[in-house]
Amino acid sequence: MQSICILGSTGSIGQSTIDVILRHPQEFQVFALTAHKNVNLLIQQAVLCQPQFVVLADEQNYTQAKALVLQHGLRCTVLCGQDALQQVACASDVDIVMAAIVGAAGLLPTLAAVNAGKKVLLANKEALVMSGELFIHAANQSKAQLLPIDSEHNAIFQCLPFDFEYGNLAASGIRKILLTGSGGPFLKTPLETLSSVTPQQACAHPNWDMGRKISVDSATMMNKGLEFIEARWLFGLQSKDIEVVLHPQSIIHSMVQYCDGSILAQLGNPDMRTPIAHALAYPKRIESGVAPLNFMQLADFSFCAPDVGRYPNLKLAIDASNAGQSATTVLNAANEIAVEAFLQERIRFTQIATVNENCLNAIASQEVSNINSIIELDQRARRQALVAIEQLKQTSISMSTGHA
Repeated sequence: MQSICILGSTGSIGQSTIDVILRHPQEFQVFALTAHKNVNLLIQQAVLCQPQFVVLADEQNYTQAKALVLQHGLRCTVLCGQDALQQVACASDVDIVMAAIVGAAGLLPTLAAVNAGKKVLLANKEALVMSGELFIHAANQSKAQLLPIDSEHNAIFQCLPFDFEYGNLAASGIRKILLTGSGGPFLKTPLETLSSVTPQQACAHPNWDMGRKISVDSATMMNKGLEFIEARWLFGLQSKDIEVVLHPQSIIHSMVQYCDGSILAQLGNPDMRTPIAHALAYPKRIESGVAPLNFMQLADFSFCAPDVGRYPNLKLAIDASNAGQSATTVLNAANEIAVEAFLQERIRFTQIATVNENCLNAIASQEVSNINSIIELDQRARRQALVAIEQLKQTSISMSTGHA
């Protein structure tokens, strides 16, 4: 019986994780569930999973959570605040930590789990984007086991040889990693209409059921850019080792190309329970609840190269990856602010890339050698993103006034 802490249990990854765990009550038990502020769903999950702890990052919801725990007769302790997230992530009773808090908010609790030498199921790509070198060094020092949950990275992991040498593709006979992406909902949308798309349209992914922030990132292909950066850190790659391939059907989740001409691909229905089940039980295989592919019903497999004119955020991410750690930290922070502004309809869809580029140009490269310097740079980039958003707003007002 393995004990699990789910960081971000009320998000889409957290909910899928609980679904898989409940299918295997003899294999796994939940130690802690955490959420930002979705108290009602968190308590519903606690009723199902009977954890020892429930944790809310937002302290304003503590009283409500306590009342609901008593109402449902739950025998668990309610904690709140950022320190509590780290406390449950590195608790001695925990074997596995599912790191599924979206964005920079997940960095510190995920890093706490890594420093404690846990088996970490990494669904929070931003942790590596923000602090890749520090994060990987910490994992090496503590002997933590990192298992990727993003469907693409999990697919790559499954297609690599068991004796893969970190950072040395040639030693394993590998020529290239083929990182697939669907292209999002606007793959064929006329470019001139992209500036007018709504948050609802951007969040309507054709294949995957995801949270709003990740859905927007998929629509701009920033999600693929962040995955590009994450893949470099996870597997010790150079930019030249990775090729992004658009595959609209999302059936092939990624591929590894070998020097003898072979290409190994991991296929499956687009359901995050597959990589979650794989990582939870690794190296064993367990039932995930996902139906196997029916090849007789697959109408088409198509592939194409991404158009940087359509997806400027992808190019920004790859360029930032080549520029170094501080650039990817800045880009991640700016993008979180820009996406939130778009979801609030304060900027246009196409202006997300404008804000991100502004921040990369405005903030000079600097050394980020510890977690404090990373957090300081992250906060600086967020402030710059807000400035860039306000400038866009003023420009729009000026143009509107001038036109009138």
